[in-house]
Amino acid sequence: MESTDAKELNDKKTVAYIASSELVKVSSLLPSNKKRSMIVHSLISSLGLMKPDFSTTSRLQVINPRRATYKELAVYHSRDYLDFVLEARHIDSSPASLCTGTNTEFGLEDDCPPFSGLPDYVRLVAGATLTAADALRQETADVAICWDGGRHHAQKSHASGFCYIADCILAIMSLKRPYPAFSAISPHSRRPRIMYLDLDLHFSDAVSEAFSSRAFGAPQILTLSVHHAAPGFFPASPRAQLTSVADQNFDPFSLSIPLLQGASNNTYARIWPIIEKIKDSFDPDFVVVQCGTDGLAGDPCATFNWSLGDDAGSLGWCIQRVLKGWSKRTLLLGGGGYNSPNAARAWAYLTSIALERPIDLETEIPDHVGFPLYGPSFTMDVSPGNMHNHNSDEYLGSIENKFEDIIVELQKRLENSTNVTTG
Repeated sequence: MESTDAKELNDKKTVAYIASSELVKVSSLLPSNKKRSMIVHSLISSLGLMKPDFSTTSRLQVINPRRATYKELAVYHSRDYLDFVLEARHIDSSPASLCTGTNTEFGLEDDCPPFSGLPDYVRLVAGATLTAADALRQETADVAICWDGGRHHAQKSHASGFCYIADCILAIMSLKRPYPAFSAISPHSRRPRIMYLDLDLHFSDAVSEAFSSRAFGAPQILTLSVHHAAPGFFPASPRAQLTSVADQNFDPFSLSIPLLQGASNNTYARIWPIIEKIKDSFDPDFVVVQCGTDGLAGDPCATFNWSLGDDAGSLGWCIQRVLKGWSKRTLLLGGGGYNSPNAARAWAYLTSIALERPIDLETEIPDHVGFPLYGPSFTMDVSPGNMHNHNSDEYLGSIENKFEDIIVELQKRLENSTNVTTG
């Protein structure tokens, strides 16, 4: 006879949490975010989120990531790039090597220098995100989390923007495959639809380009990036700008909401109904959210006033809307974020939201190895900034007006594709 404790555990929703000591070790070598992975996972552990009794309705299941195979990586990346980046003898981080033509060809310079451990990093980070996607496809979890993933700038044949592996793209490619025979997620007459929502400060250039309807050909995937865009701000891409149905290259499945400097909680609360309408129109089976924290106040990028807390429009509020309001199988990924303690605060808080027991942001940081990093407040909160918000009522109104037409066109395209499929 099943014990009461075992029954309660089995009745809980499962949140898959992808982590291992090997993944943390190699992710902590990333030049742009040294030791961040260690800081993030140690805070989450010290807060007790991994304990089976943390939540009465959900449980965190820690899953060791597998290493991605060459074949899995080659689903998107070019063989020339993989042959170079996966071969340890090519990855020489000495100053003399940084000017070689081959390094330049594959983007291993400037913001993406080669580093010891890169071959392991590529396989493990890609494998971690694919492990999370597997948990959703196999219906063993309602939410899957991989805070070491979310590398949204890596290109098919070269590294870019601190990103060496396109794990976001690989995860979407995995989720778009036909449902397993046992699946009850969606009617089998329809291929799975994936909505990718990117909340990083920077535009998701590689992901948006990879799944544009012209590049990919079918309305199975929709990408929506909410980011900062300005002359000279990385990455420079026409797709980062606000589009219109009248534009020659308009694509209703590759969308952007560019925000100006100083975006606040109120800014995100104002645009959130647009995101909801896009979700309702597209009706995804899976949602992938890139939860970059470089838009939070206190990040060295110093661009937005965004906060972590409970206020409408905050990062936590947005993720609460996705997880609780949308009720879709959801993959949460990391991304940018160069104030490592704040990234840890944010991802720990989002993990608690996924477990349906949000941590009080006045909670004091527990005593653990990373404790000194959290001064001077030593609490969980990331407060809003106070720089001038350039997102005027007029500017936000122009975004709303354009998206009214965009959503109508999106609905038309979806209806036409359904008619073609069933006709």
